[in-house]
Amino acid sequence: MTTSSSSMAAIAAARSSGSAENGNAAAYIVAAARLIVSDLECGRRINAANLRIAMESAFGGSDAEGAWDWKTAYDTCEAATVLFLRKFGVALRSRAASPSAMLPMLAKIADLLPTHTRRSEQSETLQQFSTPIVLGLAASAAAAISPSDIVLEPSAGTGLLAILAESSGASLVLNELADTRAGLLSLLFPGIPVTRFDAAHIDDHLKTGVTPSIVLMNPPFSAIANVDRRIAGAALRHISSALARLADGGRLVAITGANCAPDNPTWHDSFVSLQEHGQVVFSADIDGAVYARHGTTIATRLTVIDKRAADDPTSFPTSQGVAPDVGTLLGWIARSVPPRPPPQRSSRGR
Repeated sequence: MTTSSSSMAAIAAARSSGSAENGNAAAYIVAAARLIVSDLECGRRINAANLRIAMESAFGGSDAEGAWDWKTAYDTCEAATVLFLRKFGVALRSRAASPSAMLPMLAKIADLLPTHTRRSEQSETLQQFSTPIVLGLAASAAAAISPSDIVLEPSAGTGLLAILAESSGASLVLNELADTRAGLLSLLFPGIPVTRFDAAHIDDHLKTGVTPSIVLMNPPFSAIANVDRRIAGAALRHISSALARLADGGRLVAITGANCAPDNPTWHDSFVSLQEHGQVVFSADIDGAVYARHGTTIATRLTVIDKRAADDPTSFPTSQGVAPDVGTLLGWIARSVPPRPPPQRSSRGR
């Protein structure tokens, strides 16, 4: 890890504006991220030892003293990834002829970061499992983002999906319920307002006139704000509200638990009802190994929904099976995800 004058200035600014306990944790996270982003730029692995040094330098204390915890350290690594892609993401996209060609570039960055082995109480409660950057690449490829798009991320976390949309030239609409992560997004994406609503009801809260053409989302799989128990249909609540806000003809791409699927008898009827407003055009299971570096091995699913009524709400695309890795998933997306429908005039009067 190297320390630049700009990094030290960021640390000084963070400390002058208050303590982590007083709500300034986001500024400390960004300051620590600036200390380690140079390692990513040079292709140096960030291990627990040099990550600890960066955290202690930024926060002015150790984890043993309660100045920070390891979940915050992992958020710092994700913030550093955002800073790296802000600097190099457009160039990487221009060099890569396809998302599959970009995959090894992003995988190399991910491999430089430590595996998430510790969790916080908040991360468990709110199910804060950030999207692996390579899986984010698959989601953005399925969305087929263009510079004319407005991309909503209802649970934007640390910005790993948002930065991929930004590097495609799109405009962003960001929402995040957790205070520290919302503050972090405001620092990582300056000039973009970050709302702090419960994303399960995002359509009820966003201002009239905010009409995204794309939704990228990785909602909590079974957590609802202010509810202290698991809610089996949480992900579908998030999807339904985001779909309601999406412009007619827009596209929603969601990463959910693997069981949130039309062919699951528990959710079949819900998906039939959903297809009265949005057509499922692609669905694929993803092996849990893809998420392993982010602290869980839960199997996930990528679902693509276009905002138009299905001709037959009871008919769904054939499952692709279980993708063992993101390379396989990208191949399926390239072959099986249809072109986006032409934009339509919204019927909601927004």
